[in-house]
Formats: sequence, structure tokens, C-alpha cells
Amino acid sequence: MDLEKRPAAQEPAPSKPVGLRASDADRDRVADILREALAEGRLTAEEHSERVEGVYSAKTVAELAPFVQDLPAGAQFAPPRPAPQQVPARPPVGGVPFAPPENLVAVFSSSSRRGRWRVSPRTHAYAIFGNVEIDLSEAVFAHPHIMIKAFSLFGSVEIVVPENVSLRGNGGGILGNFEVDTVDSAESGAPVVHVDGWSVLGNIEATARKGRRIVDALKDRPGDRVRKHLGL
Repeated sequence: MDLEKRPAAQEPAPSKPVGLRASDADRDRVADILREALAEGRLTAEEHSERVEGVYSAKTVAELAPFVQDLPAGAQFAPPRPAPQQVPARPPVGGVPFAPPENLVAVFSSSSRRGRWRVSPRTHAYAIFGNVEIDLSEAVFAHPHIMIKAFSLFGSVEIVVPENVSLRGNGGGILGNFEVDTVDSAESGAPVVHVDGWSVLGNIEATARKGRRIVDALKDRPGDRVRKHLGL
């Protein structure tokens, strides 16, 4: 008995920029996907009719995507995912302004910086038989790159950042601990905190605090003040 010949499955069309004007071929291709979904029982007759009507009224590829985004063959019309933010392991040249650093020193004592404060682009922390705490969870970030240099000798340096900034570390320990939890912020333009340090028989740690998020990153930059003054 001869088997019924079926047309070979078509290769999925290459993804198109969703802002392009839709062609008749684009609309027909989406209508074909809807017809297959109706035949497979994925759509009811009423849903199919409503979607087809919308397809032939669509003017751009972006307007076609919602009609098939919940169907297996609709991936070709999905908007492209944004590329992940590339965060350098070290700040770029000129990324950290040449400004006098803020020094936090603890020798047989403790020193801390916390609460609402404007972060300096450069901070040096020295813990010698003492403890230094740097809490950025409520701080105002006025620079895109923050550099913290830490040194611990029989002491501890603890750094806390908000969960929506990026965090990078470079350093090590000699019979000590250097631990920086790498964080990649999903927010465009989020500040990057770089921690460089060495721990000798001591401890240096940097972590993100869950539930703490900055909402005024890069606040009050000169360009922002100019735009605000101009009403832009």
C-alpha cells in the first residue's frame, strides 16, 4: 500500500529585526503557523479566527510576534534578547578619576563607613589587628566605577554592596582569606565596584546584600545637572 506523501517540513525562516515592516510573505507565514496550531488542537476555532484577523492587520514584524509567541513555531518572530552587559574585571583606563582616596584605617581598633554617604571613586582600607566595614547598600554612587583597595594583617575588611550593582575582585591571601562574590547587574549603566586586596593571616570579603537596591546610581553627575537645568 502506498503511503501518503506529505510535504517536507520547511526550515524555520531566519529571525528578522522586529522593527521591520511586515511583508505579505511574513503575514502568510504566521497564518500558516496558526493554521497548524488549529489543526493540532493548540488553538480553538475562535482563537484562530481572532489571531488571523490581527495578523493581516499587522504592519510590522513586531506586531506579528504576539500572535505566535506562545506556539512552538513562533520563536523566529520573538524579539532578540539583549546582549549581557560586559563588565570589565578591572576598571578601564580613566574609568576611576584621579582623586585623593578616602582612607579607612583600623589598627587594634575598628573603622566603618555606612548609611547615606557619597562614595568616593577611590577608597583605601587598612585593617591591622582590627576591623574595617564598608557598607555601600545605602550610599550614593556618583561615579560609574568605584575602586576599593584593601589590606588586612591579622584583621578583617568587610564590604557590602547593593544587589543591583556589579561587583568584581582581584587579589589573594597569604595564610588568609580573600573572597569577592562576583555580581553581574542586569541594569544598564549600573555602577561597578572593583575590590583589589591582599590578606595576610586575615580576611577580606565583599558580598551583595539581598533586598538592598540603589535607585539613584550616578546621581548628580555634571551632565545630569546640565540636562536638569535645561529641562531635558
